[in-house]
Amino acid sequence: MPKRTDIKSILILGAGPIVIGQACEFDYSGAQACKALREEGYRVILVNSNPATIMTDPEMADATYIEPIHWEV
Repeated sequence: MPKRTDIKSILILGAGPIVIGQACEFDYSGAQACKALREEGYRVILVNSNPATIMTDPEMADATYIEPIHWEV
């Protein structure tokens, strides 16, 4: 798939609170996505409600917001 030159920033939503023992897969895949997108030159914005993850490391994204994520109708 060719790189999109019309996209400059990408928003990634973290997995949020997770069950102990299941955190590894979600956190690792999200962290790898952040790394890969930054290496491609995209600005990565991360929103995650769980501060105890690898994804929320300041080096993972250009901007990190630790905020509750909930659905409102």
